[in-house]
This record gives sequence, C-alpha cells and structure tokens, in this order.
Amino acid sequence: MITKLINLAEKGLLPDFIVRYGIRTLLTKRLKSLIHTDQHTNKNNKDLFVKAMDEAPIALVPELANEQHYEIPSDFYRLCLGRNKKYSSCFWDKTTHNLDQAEDLALQITCEHAELADGMNILELGCGWGSLSLWMAEKFPNASITSVSNSSSQKDYIMHEANSRNIKNLQVITCDMNDFQTQEIFDRVVSVEMIEHMRNHRKLFNLIASWLKPGGLFFMHIFVHKSQPYLFEVQDDDDWMSQYFFSGGMMPSEDLPLMVQDNLMIKDQWQWSGQNYEKTANAWLENIDRNHDQAMKVLEEIYGKD
Repeated sequence: MITKLINLAEKGLLPDFIVRYGIRTLLTKRLKSLIHTDQHTNKNNKDLFVKAMDEAPIALVPELANEQHYEIPSDFYRLCLGRNKKYSSCFWDKTTHNLDQAEDLALQITCEHAELADGMNILELGCGWGSLSLWMAEKFPNASITSVSNSSSQKDYIMHEANSRNIKNLQVITCDMNDFQTQEIFDRVVSVEMIEHMRNHRKLFNLIASWLKPGGLFFMHIFVHKSQPYLFEVQDDDDWMSQYFFSGGMMPSEDLPLMVQDNLMIKDQWQWSGQNYEKTANAWLENIDRNHDQAMKVLEEIYGKD
C-alpha cells in the first residue's frame, strides 16, 4: 500500500493531504519499532548503537549525500529556500511572519549560542549553501571564517555570493569529512545539521577538539529523537528516506552526544521544538508550489522528465 503511494507521489499524482498521510503512517511504523518499555533493553540498545558508531568511518557514504542534495543546482534551492539559502531548520516565534525572518532569527540565535565574537578564527563544518558562513562573515568583519563543504557547487555558489557582497574574510574548502585535516587552530568550530550525516561521532569530536585553541568552543545544531537513536537504513521498499534522501544518515537521540564525550565536554544545551522544522518545511513546500514550473525545469535537466 505505502509503496504504491510512494510511486504515485513521485509522479506528482497525489494531493498533499494524501502524501502527509503516507508520511505519518511511516513515522508511526518507525516509532513503534523504537518503543521498549524495559529500560535495561533501552540502555543495551544504545550501548550497542554507540559501539557500532565507534567502529565506523566518520562518514559512511558522503558521495550519496552529494548526489541526493548538494550537487543539485543552486537554482533549485533559490526557488525553495529563503533569502539566506538556509538548508536547515529555521526558528519561528511571535516576531517571525515569513521564512526570511525565521532564517534570520535562527542564524542570530546560532551565533549567540556559539558565543561568536568579531576577530575570532572560526571553522564551519558542513556549510551548505553558505547561510551561516556568509552571515558570520558579514556580522563579524574582522573574524576569519573557514567553511568546509563536500560539494564543489556549494563552494562556487558561496564564493560567488561573497564576491558580490565584497566579503574578504571567508574561504571555502571542498572536502569529504573522512579526509579533512587542518594544522590551523580555531576559537570556534560550528556545525549546523551536518553531524546527522556522520557516523563515527567520537572520532570526529576528538578531531574537532584538536582543532580548537585552549578555551575554544564547538557548537553543533542537530535534530534529535527525544530518547532513541536510529539509522536511516534500507530495510524494505517503504524506506524512501533511506534510499533517496538521507542515505547513511542517522537520527541521534538527545543524549547521544553525552555518550561520546572524550576530549570535548558539553557546556550548554538548548532545545528547539520540532514545530520549528514543521513550519520551515511547510514554508519550503509553499515556495516550491509557487515556483512549481521553474523548479520542475531544473529537476528535469538533472533527472529527465521521467
């Protein structure tokens, strides 16, 4: 049943309310698979989960992340995202009335939580389409920003934007996180919704610790399940997310970072309601619906009409 709905949805033959029904059905299936009333079983499962993470490379299939997200032309994201091209959750409160404002507020809060200041040497891991990189470079003109992306098209887009805005304090490095190394040390390392694409968090966190100056801080923004971590792995034809959108990714649990602390120790923690992502995704959908014909032309150039 769900597989048939997915096929119809991919062809654009289902209204949104049917697609949402299918998504909620799959989410219910996932949540039922995670529920364990026995706390001992839950702990054992998490211990095994962390053990498997520790035995994995930093990133499992970075080439698929590129294929599924990052090498799609920026023209598509221009039609979907807000003015900052923030490809991650935005923040919505009583002061935000549209996607652009929610992007701005999320970027502002991120900089505050990361305790950024002008003059710092800042490393961003997984910079996407440059929303935070460009924001930091403009807000902190005397800071030095180094951003890392797995995508050459993202680097090209960000540097084009930087040049058009006369930004001189930003450089972008194209590199797989499995291979990234640097001899430079930083006041801050920041990462927004990249860690979920990584598999061996302990190894990555230990590397990040080695890139920080004494007293330096690492700030990460991740989406989480409140109690249970899980992987996006293909188990049957219903696993659309695992096959086509988030291969090699994971849903961390809120406490998962606490279980891989070695050379980094958690100082502060904040929670955003998942409703922020709901509102963000709905705003993206509104943009795509409004720009449907243009968006389809971009996608047809990549995937063909079928």
